[in-house]
Amino acid sequence: MRLQHISLPIPPESHADVRAFYGSVLGLQEIPIPASIAHLKVQWFRAGEGDLELHFLPDSLPNPEEGRHIGLVVDDLAACKRRLNEAGYHPYETVPIPHRSRFFCRDPFGNLLEFLEIRGDYREGDVTLIAKAR
Repeated sequence: MRLQHISLPIPPESHADVRAFYGSVLGLQEIPIPASIAHLKVQWFRAGEGDLELHFLPDSLPNPEEGRHIGLVVDDLAACKRRLNEAGYHPYETVPIPHRSRFFCRDPFGNLLEFLEIRGDYREGDVTLIAKAR
């Protein structure tokens, strides 16, 4: 298991400020988001080597608590889900992202975790380009 992304809330309509700080000041590369979640108005940045990312979600989402989470890549998603179920936890499905099978589950303290397998580039065949003027 390894860390793949961290998702943090941002105030609504603050995309330009996020881009200015994380892109211009810190020099992180903004990357396209999957079309399947474009309606959430999220912003993604590459944050280091490999596929490590920072995700920013406007906290005007219907349930802001759902946006705050860490994403963990696992080798066997089905086995991970089975272990969580057997231990009495309640994993649940969410909006699909191409080439990233995933589910969410809360830890014993209420923190939200996303478990995922990366099987390819999510941008292949299902992507929305980042609008520079949001």
